[in-house]
Amino acid sequence: MQQQQYRITLLPGDGIGPEIITVAVDVLKAIAQQLNLNFDFQEAPIGGAAIDKTGNPLPEETLAICRNSDAVLLAAIGGYKWDTLPSNQRPERGLLGLRAGLGLFTNLRPAKILPQLINASSLKREVVEGVDIMVVRELTGGIYFGQPKGIFATETGEKRGVNTMAYSESEIDRIGRVAFETAQKRKGQLCSVDKANVLEVSQLWRDRITQLAPEYPNVALSHMYVDNCAMQLLRWPKQFDTIVTGNLFGDILSDAAAMLTGSIGMLPSASLGSSGPGVYEPVHGSAPDIAGQDKANPIAQVLSAAMMLRYGLNQPQAADKIETAVLQVLDQGYRTGDIMSEGMTLVGCRAMGEVLLKALENPQS
Repeated sequence: MQQQQYRITLLPGDGIGPEIITVAVDVLKAIAQQLNLNFDFQEAPIGGAAIDKTGNPLPEETLAICRNSDAVLLAAIGGYKWDTLPSNQRPERGLLGLRAGLGLFTNLRPAKILPQLINASSLKREVVEGVDIMVVRELTGGIYFGQPKGIFATETGEKRGVNTMAYSESEIDRIGRVAFETAQKRKGQLCSVDKANVLEVSQLWRDRITQLAPEYPNVALSHMYVDNCAMQLLRWPKQFDTIVTGNLFGDILSDAAAMLTGSIGMLPSASLGSSGPGVYEPVHGSAPDIAGQDKANPIAQVLSAAMMLRYGLNQPQAADKIETAVLQVLDQGYRTGDIMSEGMTLVGCRAMGEVLLKALENPQS
């Protein structure tokens, strides 16, 4: 069998980033050996690390390297050190620039309850047990980008704040297709979330998503108003498989869904465009307070690598193996500080990486 080759750009970034990405790379190298894959890793600076090196949170060279790869694995951006810079020069600008530069209009945020960590959830066990949701959020349109926007003086001299929620048919169609395709890879249920009873933009959203449905006969489509969806996520989250929604609603609902798990340090995410590489990154931040102390939890980064394999490189078997290894080390009682509980074994970032590699070598059935 011919070896499949992939070029992967690594963006370690700031804080705990370099520590957690090292673990993810070790895991990817182990998987590559097992499944006859070949990963060509290249590293580039972004965020605070790039500011220190070049004065720019997203150097042109970094963007060029990312564009010339099959997938981008990002760790974390930002830290206290750069907080005093003007907003347009801060590390976070690097992330926004990366999304724009790669045309990433889809954000995939999974929220899956790991049975070993079910007590971390603030909801009752019977409510969250077995929850496995994917929120597909539109990332480059909607009210965050619509025009006109600003604060204007009216004729009476009173100030008025304006933002515009706008979506074109093409913007809705492209996120809709990603959502249907994502649902196909999961349980085949897609819930589109809008506010079509009040907002015209949502009515267009609902119409377009409905028109796409016949192209995906193996996906069951339903619609839900956003206020009801927020309530249902807390009441009975198991009813959801894949959720698709606009930028504002997706921003809010993906965080609500994430918190069902109670452990944000475990959650990966993916940002995808219509062509070219996607960016795969943990949901958590750069945690500068524990950087360099070997205390970071690398699991969200490792699971981001699994998402990269599944959604970016179409290697579901490799993704399954990594996800199984994560469950295995949790079953064995290994925990980093953020998810530690009584009777478990406290390990650092490097040690967590080592037990993950052992689990990959010796999977328990």
